[in-house]
Amino acid sequence: MSEPSDSAAAPAPATPFERLGGEGGVRALVDRFYDLMDLEPRFAALRALHPTTLDGSRDKLFWFLCGWLGGPDHYIQRFGHPMLRARHLPYAIGLAERDQWMQCMVLAMHETAVEPALATRLAEAFFGTADWMVNRRAPSARAG
Repeated sequence: MSEPSDSAAAPAPATPFERLGGEGGVRALVDRFYDLMDLEPRFAALRALHPTTLDGSRDKLFWFLCGWLGGPDHYIQRFGHPMLRARHLPYAIGLAERDQWMQCMVLAMHETAVEPALATRLAEAFFGTADWMVNRRAPSARAG
């Protein structure tokens, strides 16, 4: 009778991609995000940065998030390295747009029932990236 080996590898923890439900869960999150952006007046400044139709934006965010969350690298296979900041430089992204992006994504995570601990972790990571996309700062107030 053999004893179980201590060297047996423990299963790897689930990736955020897996915890979201794979491609179906990521697609649902992305679609809700863009639905909210398109429908909610409070996200108007964010919506104004996007093309008239959101189909291409939906696909690109879906492809990017799949890989970023630990799933298939659809975005990299199609476009190479994401170079997020460089790809966003043509758009005037200020603090208001960053904050609207975050509010929209947090609401989308809530409405698609992302587990709270994962939503908190993702929101922290999303904020770091969203803040890095800011390329327009309001002029500082001067004391006169």
